[in-house]
Amino acid sequence: MAEGAASQPPRRCRDAGARGELIERAHALGVPRDYGRSRGLRIQREPLQLVPIGADIHDRVQWLQPPAARALLRMREAAQRDGVPLQIVSAFRSIEYQLGIIERKLGRGLTMAEILRVSAAPGYSEHHTGRCVDITTPGFTPLEEEFEHSPAFAWLQRNAATYRFALSYPRGNRHGIAYEPWHWCWRARSPRH
Repeated sequence: MAEGAASQPPRRCRDAGARGELIERAHALGVPRDYGRSRGLRIQREPLQLVPIGADIHDRVQWLQPPAARALLRMREAAQRDGVPLQIVSAFRSIEYQLGIIERKLGRGLTMAEILRVSAAPGYSEHHTGRCVDITTPGFTPLEEEFEHSPAFAWLQRNAATYRFALSYPRGNRHGIAYEPWHWCWRARSPRH
C-alpha cells in the first residue's frame, strides 16, 4: 500500500542510524556532502505523532503533527468562510519518500543540480517535520508559481500568520530553493524572554 494511502500513519524514520543510511544513499546519488551547510539547511527530524488532515487533491490521506493539523483546520475553515478554498497537495513526507522523489527525478533524466533547485535533499525537507503543507486552489495548477496569482495566495499572505503558518521559500531565499508560493509551514511560538 502506498504511503499516506491508508488510515494508518505513514512510516517514519526516527532512528538516527536509519536516517543516516538514507542520507548516505542520497549522497551516493549525487547530493553534495556539504549540502546542508552550503544551503543553510539543517537535518529535519520526523515527528513522534501524526494525525490525518483529510484527503489531498489526489484523494490520498495526508498527515501533520497534531498542533499543525489543528491550526491548518482552523485556517482552512476561515478561508472557506471568506469564499477561498484551500486544497492540500502534500503534507508529511518521510525521508525515505523524499529519497524516492530524488530517484524518480534522476530516472527521468534530471541532473542533481536541477532537482535540488526545486526539492530539498532527503533529510532536509520541512515536510519531514509534519508541520508543512503544499496548498493549491481550484483553477490553478498545483505546485506552480501561477499559484501566487490566486485568491488563495492573497488570502494566505493576509491571514496565514494568524494561524502561525509562514511561506518558507520566497523569491531569492537564502537556501537557494526555487520560489514556492504554495509551501507553508506551521511555526511553534517562540519562548518569551
